[in-house]
Amino acid sequence: MSLPEAPPDLNNQHLVKRFSGKLLLRKEIPLDEPDFQQLLSTHSFTPIKSIHKKNFIYQCQRCGNRQRSLFAHIPCQSCKKTHLYCRNCIEMGRVMECEPLYYWSGEAPRWSRYENPCSWDGELTIVQQKAADRIVTAINNHENELLVWAVCGAGKTEMLFPGITEALRNGKRICLATPRADVVLELLPRIQAAFADVAVQGLYGGSDDKDGTAQIILATTHQLLRYKSAFDVFIIDEIDAFPYHADPSLPFAAERAKSDINTTIYLTATPRKNHKIEINRNKLAHIFVPVRFHGQPLPIPIMKICFDLKKELKSHMPPAAFLKWVKHRKNPDRQLLIFVPTISLAEKMKDNLADLLLKEGILSSKANLAAVYASDPDREEKVQLFRQKEIDVLITTTILERGVTFPSVDVAILDAGHIVFDEAALVQIAGRAGRSPEDPTGEVVFFHDGKTEAMVQAVNSIITMNKRGGMS
Repeated sequence: MSLPEAPPDLNNQHLVKRFSGKLLLRKEIPLDEPDFQQLLSTHSFTPIKSIHKKNFIYQCQRCGNRQRSLFAHIPCQSCKKTHLYCRNCIEMGRVMECEPLYYWSGEAPRWSRYENPCSWDGELTIVQQKAADRIVTAINNHENELLVWAVCGAGKTEMLFPGITEALRNGKRICLATPRADVVLELLPRIQAAFADVAVQGLYGGSDDKDGTAQIILATTHQLLRYKSAFDVFIIDEIDAFPYHADPSLPFAAERAKSDINTTIYLTATPRKNHKIEINRNKLAHIFVPVRFHGQPLPIPIMKICFDLKKELKSHMPPAAFLKWVKHRKNPDRQLLIFVPTISLAEKMKDNLADLLLKEGILSSKANLAAVYASDPDREEKVQLFRQKEIDVLITTTILERGVTFPSVDVAILDAGHIVFDEAALVQIAGRAGRSPEDPTGEVVFFHDGKTEAMVQAVNSIITMNKRGGMS
C-alpha cells in the first residue's frame, strides 16, 4: 500500500514568497488539488468573492470595475449555469462570479536584509543627491507619499538607488511599477546591474518571469492586478503616463498592492494638474529636480509649419519641410526618432520614407529604417537594434514617448497638433533628445499645420524648466 503524499511544507519560505501578496484565480495557483485543499484547510489561502453584487451594483474584486457595460454573462462549463464575468480585466484571465479569488493568509514572508546591496559605482550630482536623500528620508519615516518631479534626463533611476538600498537594509520588499512594458525592459538590466546580489524580476505581458518571488519587482501597472498587500516601498514611474492616469483599475490595483505600512514614491517629469494642485496646497510632499544629470539644458523644440501636411500624410508621405530638415540637420550622424500619431501611418509610411531617404543618400539600406507600435510582435527586438545603432531611423507611435534612453538622436514629430500629442506627451518626446553628456544638444522639431495650445505650452514648459535650472 502506497503512502499518501506529504502536504506542502507551510514553513517553506519559497512557497510563502511564491503566493504571499498575490490575489489569484485557482488556475493561477500551480498546486495539485490535494495540496491546495490542505492549504485552504489551514487558512494559508483565503477565498473571496470575485465579483461583489449589492443593490444592483457590481464590482470586480480584482480590477475594481463598476461599469455595468463592462460586465457580461457567460455559460459556465463547471456548474452548467450562466454567470457574470468582468470584461474589463479579461486579458489577465476571466474573472467569473462562481470562481473565487484567493489571497495568501498564511505565514508572512521573511525578506532578506542586505548590509551593502548596491553594486552601482557611479556618483550622483549635488542636485541628484539632494533628491536621493529626500527619498531615503521618506522611506525611513514611513511617509505615505512623495512626488519626485524631475526633468527628462535628470537621472531619476539613479536617484532611487540610495532609497532602494535603505529599504533592502531593513528587509523591505520593493516594487517599481510603470505603465509600459518598454520601460520595464529598459530598467530591468539597469536595476539588476545596480543590485547584483538581490533577486530582481520584471513582469509584463509576455515576460519569462511569472512567479514574482523576487524582493525587487519591476512590473507594468497591469501586472499589479494580481497583487495584494505585497510591497513596503512602492515606486510608480511616469505617474502621469497613459494608460495609468486614464484607467481607474490601475490606481485601484496599485493601492491594493501596497503593504499596510508603506511609502509610495511617484516619479514624473510632467505632473498632471491634480498633482500640481496638491503640491500648491501643501497636500503632496515633493522634491523638484530642474536640471539634467549632465548639467546641460533641455533642447527647446522648433516648430515648422507644413501647409501640405494633411495631404502628404493622407498619402503616407512625409511633408516636404521634414525632408528639407533631414537633409540639413546639424549632426547627420545622429539617429533619427520619428513620432507619428497612428499605427496605420507608422506602418504605411515606412517604405515610402525609406525610399526617399535612400534616394537622398541618408540611408544605405531599407533595413536601416523600421517602425514600431504597441501591437508590433517584433517591437522589443527593433528597439534593441535601434539602441545598438543597427537601425538608423525609427518611426514610432507614442509608446516610446518616455522611459527609454538613446544616447544620440534627433527627434521629429509629424502632425504635432494631433490630439494624441498633449502637452505632457510633447514634453516627454522632446526629452528623448540630448540625453548623453557626449551629445547633449539633439534637435527636436514639431511639424504641424497650425499651432495648438499643447504645442505652445510644451515649449513654454521646457523654457521654464531651463530657467528654474539656471540655464535660461
